[in-house]
Amino acid sequence: MSTTLDLYDIQGDVVKAYGRFGFPKARYVFYHIHKGAAGRDVIKALIPTITNGAPWGTAAAIPPTSTNMSFTYEGLKQLGVPDLSLHSFPDEFSMGMKARRDILDDTGVNAPKNWDPIWSWEKREQPVHMLIAINGKNVELIEKRYREICAIVAQSQGGVEQLIGHRGEDRDDLPYQEGTALFVNGQPVPKEHFGYTDGISETYFRGSGAKPETAIGGGKPTRGDPSTLAGWEPLETGEFLLGHKDEAFEYPLAPMPSLLARNGTFMVYRKLHQNVGTFNAFLNRVGATFPGGKEALAAKFVGRWRNGAPLTTFPTEADANKFIAEYMAAQAKARQPGASQADRDRYAQLRIKLVGFNFNDDLEGVRCPTGAHIRRVNPRGSLEFGHKKAFETPGALDNRRRILRRGLPYGEVKDPSSDDGNHGIIVMLLNASIKRQFEFVQQQWIAYGNDFKLANDKDPILGNHGHVVDHSGAGRMIIQADPRGDKPPFLCGKMPTFVEMRGGDYFFIPSLTALQLIGDGAVDPT
Repeated sequence: MSTTLDLYDIQGDVVKAYGRFGFPKARYVFYHIHKGAAGRDVIKALIPTITNGAPWGTAAAIPPTSTNMSFTYEGLKQLGVPDLSLHSFPDEFSMGMKARRDILDDTGVNAPKNWDPIWSWEKREQPVHMLIAINGKNVELIEKRYREICAIVAQSQGGVEQLIGHRGEDRDDLPYQEGTALFVNGQPVPKEHFGYTDGISETYFRGSGAKPETAIGGGKPTRGDPSTLAGWEPLETGEFLLGHKDEAFEYPLAPMPSLLARNGTFMVYRKLHQNVGTFNAFLNRVGATFPGGKEALAAKFVGRWRNGAPLTTFPTEADANKFIAEYMAAQAKARQPGASQADRDRYAQLRIKLVGFNFNDDLEGVRCPTGAHIRRVNPRGSLEFGHKKAFETPGALDNRRRILRRGLPYGEVKDPSSDDGNHGIIVMLLNASIKRQFEFVQQQWIAYGNDFKLANDKDPILGNHGHVVDHSGAGRMIIQADPRGDKPPFLCGKMPTFVEMRGGDYFFIPSLTALQLIGDGAVDPT
């Protein structure tokens, strides 16, 4: 079954992971709308500049920057969207992220009192209403685009106000949040501040416009070989776009009228600070007694070696390093001008080894622990727990929990032995149902481990393990051993919180059609 989407009507950040198109920089700018009419005028003025999801085709067709726009529930209310339409939005969106903090485990070190001032309503009376995200090839191009937007907003004469309050190295009143890939020798690399290779696989759904082979590792598992297209199918469009059928072949809950909802989606924006000093100290301390050392322990936390090789396929560090060296050489060769078809095919084959796997042959977690991060956020059908044909569809328990991930790291780690500074990841998660997708994963799979037979053990990387004292916390992770062997499982105790919440909210990303309706004040729920 194929799905044809109007990609010109869908905002570009929904179907394009901009980093894959040579955009290593981003700027996230937030606004408060004082006057609905002024806000609508700003939207109408910006619509011609909004990047849509249509394919760019060639490298020469890629623009220097992209621009996308989204709104909180309070923002839509301030823009004059009718009450009947507002009341038709899902409750979790209308409540907002802060009101859902207990569900999300945003307590203790993650509590709103610790968030950047822009998100802390106790410190300001102007909540975030609108987000404009600019991605680009370099900071200069982003600055140029930003100045153009500032000029349009200035015409509102105070009706729309850019909010300050982002935390930086030495201040907490910055006017926007920067995002940037990490750079090595002047070149962007797909790494984050803990040293893991990031952004390896991309969630694939029907009609997205991505290449069909993206389904390998990015789609939903079938009973076929996971290293071939036969082992995967595209996820249904309605898991990520409103107005289309989802994995239950139903239409996800959406606001009225249909033109407001169709081709739109919801976005979860979260700023996550990384405690790099605590992470390194824990790896050094516990890794000293872990078989394989700290690098093996780091791999067990995530389910991939820090170079990106998956544990389930490459169980030793030597295997992983050999594979990645071969993979990187093949990638460089395939990307050279005039590369042969054989070179491109070789790279494609190695790429499949990086993403085309499942956990069917490792259900007990001997290679990749059942509590490892990548296994918790995308179980790849492994929740059948030994019954490989328990369901008609192997991913029946997790296909409806899939999420599109966008965003970039931010900041720079100046002292790898310290948690101080302003560095982490801006996570932007897109889904048709915040409650069924993001909130379920966050509450049941990250903050709780019962679905993985791990009781209340949290995700080792993203889990809120309590207040950190001398690089120690209250979390734990069981690293399974082979039940057929004579070695016991390894218990990581006193695990600290490695990642802390610094703010965010829930946003609605309208289609281009819906943006025009909102800008014209023409949303009619009747």
